Amino acid sequence: MEKRVLAIIPSAGMGRRMGFKKKTYLPLLDKPIIVHTLSVFEDSRRIEGIFVVVSPGDEGYFRAEIVERYGLRKVSGIISGGEERQDSVAMALDAATGRWDVIVVHDGARPLLTPDLLDRTVSACHTADAVVSAVPVRDTVKRVENGLVLETVPREGLWLVQTPQAFRWDVIKGAYRKAVEDGFRGTDCSGLVERMGVKVAVVMGSYENIKITTPEDITVAEAILRGRGYRK
Repeated sequence: MEKRVLAIIPSAGMGRRMGFKKKTYLPLLDKPIIVHTLSVFEDSRRIEGIFVVVSPGDEGYFRAEIVERYGLRKVSGIISGGEERQDSVAMALDAATGRWDVIVVHDGARPLLTPDLLDRTVSACHTADAVVSAVPVRDTVKRVENGLVLETVPREGLWLVQTPQAFRWDVIKGAYRKAVEDGFRGTDCSGLVERMGVKVAVVMGSYENIKITTPEDITVAEAILRGRGYRK
């Protein structure tokens, strides 16, 4: 039986390293960053609905200039975000009424997600309660304090976690409920799930699946898209 999958795309953050601009609205070649991101979910046969979390007051702009302008028919919810990413995802989960089997969370500022990686992440959640995409650490890792190296950390077994992340509906809802009860703040959704004792599966991500954080990242992203044969 086909799972009902809802994608939640947090896109409410201000890019401090982008000069406090709303980075997901910045152009990446011919369209805003967020449109590149959403297009992968729009075209996926596995995704039934998309909730996007935006900055408070941006709802009308987002609907007119992003959803309607680019024909994103699967965007069924535009949610006003909270103070932090965790708050924003929680608000989207609260708004997700109806019967969902799997929730996929993906950063709005990761526009280089491929259909294959999305498909593999969702597919893995058919047998696992929680799934993250990640890549092995390739550089040497050192622990530093006050500008001095304390130790070199063995990189074997160390992975850099990305999005998308996929979760069974009841698992992620329970994890967020428990985090609120305990006043716990995590850096990603999987961290909230891990503290519940749930095993998190890992699928191989992509070193190209970068998060746009600095102006230099846009230059890199443009090069990757052109290398994939993307044309305006």
